[in-house]
This record gives sequence, structure tokens and C-alpha cells, in this order.
Amino acid sequence: MERHGRTTARLTVVHTLALVGVEARPVRLECAVSGGLPGLRLVGLPDAAVREAGERVRAALQRSGFHWPPLRIVVNLAPADLPKVGTGFDLPLALGVLAASGQVDARGLRDLHVHGEVGLDGTLRGVPGVLAVALGAARLGATRVLVPEDGSAVLSAVTAAVDGLEVWPARDLAEAVALVGRTATPRPLAALATRPDPSVAAGDLADVRGQPVARRAIEVAAAGGHHVLLVGPPGCGKSMLAHRLATVLPDLDRDEQLEVATVHGIAGGPHAIPAPRPPVRAPQAGITAAALVGGGAGAGRPGELSLAHRGVLVLDELLETPRPVLDALRQPLEEGRVVIDRARVRVALPARVQLVATTNPCPCGMLGHPRRPCTCRPDRVQRYRSRLSGPLFDRIDVHVAMRPVPRERLTGPSDGEDSATVATRVVRARRHAHARQGATLNRDVAWEVVHATADRAARHLLADGLDALGASARAHDRCLRVARTIADLAQAQTVSEEHVAEAMALRLVELPS
Repeated sequence: MERHGRTTARLTVVHTLALVGVEARPVRLECAVSGGLPGLRLVGLPDAAVREAGERVRAALQRSGFHWPPLRIVVNLAPADLPKVGTGFDLPLALGVLAASGQVDARGLRDLHVHGEVGLDGTLRGVPGVLAVALGAARLGATRVLVPEDGSAVLSAVTAAVDGLEVWPARDLAEAVALVGRTATPRPLAALATRPDPSVAAGDLADVRGQPVARRAIEVAAAGGHHVLLVGPPGCGKSMLAHRLATVLPDLDRDEQLEVATVHGIAGGPHAIPAPRPPVRAPQAGITAAALVGGGAGAGRPGELSLAHRGVLVLDELLETPRPVLDALRQPLEEGRVVIDRARVRVALPARVQLVATTNPCPCGMLGHPRRPCTCRPDRVQRYRSRLSGPLFDRIDVHVAMRPVPRERLTGPSDGEDSATVATRVVRARRHAHARQGATLNRDVAWEVVHATADRAARHLLADGLDALGASARAHDRCLRVARTIADLAQAQTVSEEHVAEAMALRLVELPS
């Protein structure tokens, strides 16, 4: 220790974490208290919310029975080159000041990671991303995490999934200090509440009348994780089918549930509690690129692509969305992640989604309608279709042209299978694929794996058929993957001509012009 006049300089370290996207990076809050002109100095690239933490913490300490030391306080958030964002540094700052000023035993902060917001009255409030913080702390080898009580219910899922991690919930600053000083025993975590989630699919496939080809396409897409484009006039059932795809998907496993909950927790979304069903996101057609892929002012804020991670992204009226926004989907759909580069930080967000898009064939929607004529000029149709670029169109595996359903079928009884029946076949097909290639879906598995299971006649049929259509190499790849999924639905070990023929029939719609 050093001496400045009559004041002993103290240095205390509190371990916390900073969220960069969904990644929790370790941060050392180094609090030094020494003689000199009283005041608080925060360094280490704090944002406005972190800089304001001093005022919140000062008021909270005074109202909780502690005192703010009339000394010079310097707080360094290391590493100093990593931007610090949010109010989660309030509680580490409060404990750091108390320990450095001798009001708390600093030994209680060893191997403890702290995160949370402090109110002016000393109450602790949870912040977005508490699940990511706890999982990040566990990966860093932490054994104890101190968080506000209102965020602790979510962490019951973490303690069940991570061995050896203790989560200490605290209602207010006084209780947090008692836990650190070992004068109080940690209370058990609150029970994990379950509630209806608006981001989970509703409805049943039996609600759809007619459209056997489109229903088959939805089943194939669900079994292999393939992207789908449904094209047809208004009212033919495109949107209904798109939203029903998630009802035939299997439940998420434990790790996938934690991944989804982590992303939604950072965004403050309704799916922040681990749940078995895949999420469904359906943004409006006027969405911006930042809202779709993520980023914006906060850089690490997840967009709709990441919020649909491990689930379904429904883009209704696809061609009403500006082309630059749609083109932002190209790389994320292929790589399963969104990468956002900023001057000081590079953020990677998960985005392994299944895209289901719908569109009208022309601006008026009646092109190809059996009874109503199209009123669009050819140049308007061309301009409308050109919003979907060829590269993005190539990345969509299944294309289906739909026609209006006769009124008598619409008003009659259900004429198709329900979601439970189709889901049984989807699960069986995925198990068949899992035995061959592990947990990777046919959409994402290595090309060699798919190619090796196709017989010679199937490969020739695929090459000849797509060459006649002038299709790209990517279209050849995607079509063979769909054929592999069709073979899995049939429990076949080898992709045959029959499977390739059906896969090609599900890719005959042409839009870009």
C-alpha cells in the first residue's frame, strides 16, 4: 500500500463481464481510493450509461446505510480498449468502492462475478443479457455469480446446465454486501416461470385447405431445414402455410434453448426464458437493414435474423422490401451468423434460421390467376421482380407456385394432415439423417456427404435437368440437398432419380428478371 499524506491508498478488483453481441468478455473493475481532491473518475471507454453510474451508486450507498468516501476515486474498466455499455456495471462499481474504502471485506470478491443495475434507493435491477453473463462467467471458470433477484429466475436453467456454478440473487445493495461479507446465506433461486410466448408458432397445418404441393414442400423444408419461397396471388394461403412451418419442427435441445434464450435476453425479448419450441419472427415488409440483421447504434443489438436463431424467419410480401435490405440476407443465410464491424469492436451474432418467404407474382398479384386478369405492365412486373436478386434467389432451396383454392374446398372439412402427423415424419427423417451425418441439417452439411449418397443416375438427371434450365452451380448444390431430404423422408439410404425429380419440381419457379 502507498501513503498520500494521512490517507492510505487502496486498490480493489471486482470481476464482471461486458457483452459484445452474445459473447461475454471478462472485465476487471479496478477501483483505487486515495487522498486528493474528492471525486470519481471512470476510465476504460465507458458509454453514457456507465459514466452516469457514479451518481446512481452514490445515492444508493447513502440510502443503504453506507457512506461515499470523501476521497479521490479512480475506476479503470480493463481491458481499456473494449467499449463498456449498459447499466450492468453499477453493482460492481458499488462493491468496488465499498471494498476499497474498507466497508466490505475485499476477500469476499475473489472468484465472484458481479453484474446488475443499482437504483437510487439501493434496490437491484436485472439488466438484459443476464443469461449470457452467467454462461460467460461459467466458461471463464467462475464458481459464483452475484446478480439482482429479478433476473435470477432465468438463471435456474443455467445452474441446471452448468455444474459447479453458484448463483447468488440479491434484492438490494445491503443484501449484496451481506453476501459478499459472508454474513448472509444465499437464498435459493426463484422458480423458472412459464408463460405463453407470442414468438412461438400457433395454429395447425390442418387449418390449410388444399395446396397439396405446398404442404409437401413445407414438410420437406422442415425435415432438412431448407429455405422456402411461396409465390401466388392474394388469399391462396401463402402466409398461413409460412406460419405453420414451425408447428412441424421438432423441439429444441437444451443447448439450443440456452442459445435462443441468450439472444432474446440481450434484446429483452419475450423468448428470454429457455423454452422447447423454436421461435418464429415475422417482421413487416418495411423493415430496415439494421432491424433485420442487427447492429444499429448499439452494434451488438440482435436483429430479427438473430431473434429467429434456431427457428423460423417469416418474410411476408418479400418483394415489398427494398432490394438492399433483402441483399443483406445473403451472407447470414449461408454462414448462419451476422458479423457487424465497427471502428472499435467486431460483433458476431448467431443467425442460423430457416427462411420462409411469400410474395405475389406481380404488383397487382393476379398474374397467373385462373379467373382474374393481371393489370400490370410488363415493365412494372420486371421492376417488381428485380427486387429479389439472383444470388439471394439461388440461396432459397424450395420454390412453390400456388394457385387459389376453390370455394367449396375452403368451406368444406379439413382435407389435409395435421401438424402432429407431419411432425412425426419430420422427426423420423431428421433421425435418419442424424445417423449418417450427426446433428447437422441437410441444408448445412458438407457437400461431400450429400454427393456421396446420390447414385449415378440421380446425379446425371440433376446435371442434365439444371443445365437445360441454365441454373447455377449453387442451384445444383441446393437441389441435391433437397433431394437428400426427400430420400430421408422415405427412409432411403441412397438418393435416386425419383428423389431428384421431386426436388427439381420444387425449384421450377422463376422470379428474378
